Amino acid sequence: MSLNRSEKQAVIEEVTSLAAKAQTLVIAEYRGITVADMTKLRNDARSKGVNLSVLKNTLARRAVAGSQFEVVGDQMTGPLIYGFSVDAVSAAKVVADFAKTNDKLVIRGGAFAGKALDVAGVKQLANIPSKEVLLAQLCGLLMSPISRTAVVLGALAAKKGGGAEEATADAPAEAAAA
Repeated sequence: MSLNRSEKQAVIEEVTSLAAKAQTLVIAEYRGITVADMTKLRNDARSKGVNLSVLKNTLARRAVAGSQFEVVGDQMTGPLIYGFSVDAVSAAKVVADFAKTNDKLVIRGGAFAGKALDVAGVKQLANIPSKEVLLAQLCGLLMSPISRTAVVLGALAAKKGGGAEEATADAPAEAAAA
């Protein structure tokens, strides 16, 4: 179905706004994927904050021109699905996880921080833990020395506390004897 000029301009503006907000773009070839599988992929992507779009490549090239994703303009050929995400790893993770279970989705590449990524780069990006997991790990690392110090101080207090109780128990008897 052919788009008229105003519809094309609307698509370009929409994709340009997506590219302006996104940190990551993942490009994958979707030839041969069933509608049910594509719907499952889109639902999974939507739940993780990834915007998946099937676009005309010329419109996609125009939309990313001048942005950090311009570096992948030469890879935009064939039937492609474009995944934009504000989170650095979400798009790569969604597409790579789906590609593991469906061999018809072929990752072609992507871009992150103004640098083009090959297939291996997209898979490495997908293997990075999510922001929530990294924050939890950081909190655990920060709490570890504090909790160890608290345990040591608690043990010392218990040890001295036991001796202090004996000393205070003996103090009234010594005062009465004097």
